[in-house]
Amino acid sequence: MSTNNKTFSVAASPAVGIRPVIDGRRRGVRESLEERTMALAQTVARLLSGSIRLPSGEPVRCVIADTTIGGVSEAAACAEKFRRENVGVSITVTQCWCYGSETMDMDPLTPKAVFGFNGTERPGAVYLAAVLAAHAQKGLPAFGIYGHDVLDAGDLTLPGDVREKLLVFTQAALAAALMRGKSYVSIGGTSMGIAGSMINQDFFERYLGMRVECLDMSEIRRRIDAQIYDQDEYPRARRWVAAHCKEGADKNTGSSVRSRAQLDREWDESVKMALIVRDIMDGNPALAKLGWHEEAQGRNAIAAGFQGQRQWTDGNPNGDFMEAILNSSFDWNGLRRPRIVATENDSLNAVSMLFGHLVTNTAQVFADVRTYWSPAAVKRVTGHTLEGRAKDGVIHLINSGAAALDGSGRQSRDGAPAIKPYWEITPEEVEKCLAATTWHPSVTEYFPGGGWSSKFATLGGMPVTLARLNFVKGLGPALQIAEGWTVELPHEVHKTLDLRTDWTWPTTWFAPRLANTNAFKDVYSVMNNWGANHGAVSYGHTGAQLLALAAILRIPVYMHNVEDSRIFRPAVWSSFGTACPESADFRACANFGALYG
Repeated sequence: MSTNNKTFSVAASPAVGIRPVIDGRRRGVRESLEERTMALAQTVARLLSGSIRLPSGEPVRCVIADTTIGGVSEAAACAEKFRRENVGVSITVTQCWCYGSETMDMDPLTPKAVFGFNGTERPGAVYLAAVLAAHAQKGLPAFGIYGHDVLDAGDLTLPGDVREKLLVFTQAALAAALMRGKSYVSIGGTSMGIAGSMINQDFFERYLGMRVECLDMSEIRRRIDAQIYDQDEYPRARRWVAAHCKEGADKNTGSSVRSRAQLDREWDESVKMALIVRDIMDGNPALAKLGWHEEAQGRNAIAAGFQGQRQWTDGNPNGDFMEAILNSSFDWNGLRRPRIVATENDSLNAVSMLFGHLVTNTAQVFADVRTYWSPAAVKRVTGHTLEGRAKDGVIHLINSGAAALDGSGRQSRDGAPAIKPYWEITPEEVEKCLAATTWHPSVTEYFPGGGWSSKFATLGGMPVTLARLNFVKGLGPALQIAEGWTVELPHEVHKTLDLRTDWTWPTTWFAPRLANTNAFKDVYSVMNNWGANHGAVSYGHTGAQLLALAAILRIPVYMHNVEDSRIFRPAVWSSFGTACPESADFRACANFGALYG
C-alpha cells in the first residue's frame, strides 16, 4: 500500500464513551452495585468494539469512565476524560435507580443513548424514564434503550433487541461524529442548473458540523500543466490502468470518432485528474518533496464534488474515470477506503453517499434515478413478463460518473453478490469487478473534451438502500429512503432497454420494497415522489441507521419504507405525536433545530 494514499488517523477518529451510572447513596447501596454496574459498561464496550469498525477498518475505540457516576462531580470527571479521549458518542448504562439530572451527559453536541437495564431487583427502568424526561426538558435528545424482557439482576447478557438498538445508535452516532470538523470540497460551481450543486454552506456548517472548501476547476488544469502530482506514482498508475481497465466499443460515429492518439491523451489526463483530486481531498507528502508545500496539505475532506459539465468537459476530458476510481475500494495502490466524490458537484447527493458510506463502510453508487419501467412497458418493448422482485416494475439507475466499480456486485458474501468493506474484499474480487467493467470513449456530443465512461450491469439479488437528501425553501433539508434490491433482467431484455439510453454508462436495476404508504404503494409512486434527479445506492438495508442519523442531525425524513419495528429515534420524538411518526419527526426536528446551531 502506497504511503501516498493517506487515510484518516485512527488516533484522531472519534471514540464511543460509556458512562456507568449508579445510585450515589453510600453505606451499602452504592457499594452493592459498583461491580455489576462497571461490568455492564464493559459488556457494552465488548459488543461495540467487536462489532463496529471505523471506515479505516480499525475497531471502534470504547472509552469507559474511570469510576461509576453517582453524582455531578463524577459526571464532570467523566466529561473531562471524554474530551481528552476525543469521545464523539455517549452511551449511559445502568442497572439501578440513579439521580437523573445529576448524572446525565450535558454535552449538547454529543449524540447520546441511555440503556436502562430491565430488572425487578433494582429500578433501572425508572432511572431511564427519569433521565430521558430530564433530557427532553433540557433540550438534549437521547435515545432510550430498554429491553423487552425482564432479566435477573446478575444477568449481564445483552438481549437481542438491546444489542440491535446499541448497534444502530452507535453506527448512526459515529457517522455524525466522523463528519464533524471535516470538509466538503466543491470543485467548480453549479453544473447545468442542478440544484444540488448550488452549494449551501450554511447547511454543511449547521447540520453536519462541516466546512465547505471551494476551488475553481482551473486548479486541476494548473496542477496537470505544472505536474503537481506524484511523479513516481503517475507512471505506475498509468500502467495499471492500461493493464486492468478494458476498453469497450466506441459509440461515436463519423466525425465524432476521436483518434487513438487523442484517446491515449485522454487516459493520461484522466489518471492525473484522479491523483490530483485525491491529493486535494487528503493531501500528499510527496508533493512537499517536489516543493509544493501548500498543495501537500490537502483540504481535510471527507467528501468532494466535481462540476465537470459543461465549463470543464466542453474542452477537457470528463471526470468519469476520476470519480469512479476514487469512489471504488481499490486502485493501483491496492485495496483502500473508498472516497466520496459526487459527479456534477451534486453536494446533496454527496452527503447522501457519505451517510451511506459512514453507516456501512462500503463504496457507494451515484446514479440518476432515470426511468420507471412498468411491467406493461417492459412487455410492450421486449415481450418479456417481469417476475420475482421485478414483477411490479423496476427503476433504471444510470449515470455517467461516480458509480464505484464495487457496484457491479462482483464481490460475494455467503455466495451472494455483495459490496463489502475494503478489508473484506479479496484480490480475486477486485479482478472480477475490473473484468465486469468496460471503459468506452465518452460520447463526443455530451463531452466535446473527451474522456472515458465506465459501463457495467449490477448483479441482482443485493439488498440495497437508495437515499437522497433534498433542500426545500422554508423547510430546509429533508431525507428520503427506499430499501429494496438490485435485480437482473434477462440479457436480451436488459440490452434492449439499455440501448434506449446511453449504453456506455453503468446500469443498476432497482426494485424498491413496497409498503402500505402512499409513496411506496407501487414502484411508480416511488419514482414519482423522488425529490431530485440523483440518488445514492448503498449496500444493505440501512434505513434504520439512516433514520437514526437523520434524527441526530435534526433532518426530517419525509419518505421511507422502513418497518415500524426497526425505527429508532430519540425518546422525546414520541412527545411530538405517536399516531403519525413521520409528522412527529418533522415537528421534533423543527423544534430542536440543527445540531450545530
